[in-house]
Amino acid sequence: MPDFNLSHSAVAFGAAFIAGAINSVAGGGTLVSFPALIWLGLPSVTANATSTVAIWPGSLGSMWGYRRELREAQPGMLALVAPSLIGGIIGASLLRFTPPVIFDKLVPFLILFATLLFMLQEPIQRKLKSTSTSTGTGEPHGPSWMTGAVLFQFLIALYGGYFGAGIGILMLAALSILGLTDIHQMNGLKNFFALCINGVAALYFVWSNMVYWPDVLVMAIGAIVGGVGGAGVARKLGRTAVRRIVIGIGFGMALSLLIKLL
Repeated sequence: MPDFNLSHSAVAFGAAFIAGAINSVAGGGTLVSFPALIWLGLPSVTANATSTVAIWPGSLGSMWGYRRELREAQPGMLALVAPSLIGGIIGASLLRFTPPVIFDKLVPFLILFATLLFMLQEPIQRKLKSTSTSTGTGEPHGPSWMTGAVLFQFLIALYGGYFGAGIGILMLAALSILGLTDIHQMNGLKNFFALCINGVAALYFVWSNMVYWPDVLVMAIGAIVGGVGGAGVARKLGRTAVRRIVIGIGFGMALSLLIKLL
C-alpha cells in the first residue's frame, strides 16, 4: 500500500470532491475517483473496492432528490430490488476472487466501456424525455417483460458490483423497455437501484477487508462535500463542460493504462 501522507490525502479528497460534484449534475464520478486511486499507488482491485465504499455515501443525496417520484412509482418496480442486491453481491465476490494480474488487464477496457456508456447517456436521455408525457408515469409491460427486466437488471448489477461505472445508462434503457416514460421517475428508480447495487457491494468489500480505510474516510467526506458544495461549481461550468471533462479523463486513463500494459 502507498504511504498515507498529506499530499496523498489531498489528492484523494480532491478526486472524491470532483466525483461527488460530477455525480450531482451528470453522473460518472467513478471515472475520476477510481483512476485517481490507481495513480496514488493502490492495487487496482483495492482501488475499485475503496472507490465504491468511499463514493457510496454521496449517492444518498441523489436518491433523496427524487423521493417524490419514487413514491409515485409502480409497486411492481420493487421486483427489481432483489436482482439488484443479488447481482451486486455476486459481482463484488467475483472482484474479490479475480487475480489482480487479470483485473489489471481488464481495467483499461472496463474504463473504456464505462466512458462509452457515459457518452451515450445524454442522447438516450433526450430520446426518452422526448417520448414522455406531461402527466403520465408510464405503465410497465406484462409479466414476460418483467421477467426479462429482472434478468437484465441482474446482469447490470453483476457488472455494477464488479466495477460499477456506467450502470445508470444501462438501467435507464431497461426501464424504458419496461414502458416507463417519465424521465424523472426513471432517474429516481435508477438512483435507488444503484444505491442497492453499490451498497451491498460496499458492505461485501468492507466485510472482506478489501478497502484502504485511510482513503475511504477522506474520500467519503470529499464526496459528500463535493455533492453539496462542488455542485455549484459544476453547474457554473455547465453539464456539457462537465461531461467533456469526464469523457476526456475516461479516455485518457484508458489509453494510459493500455499503453502501460503493452
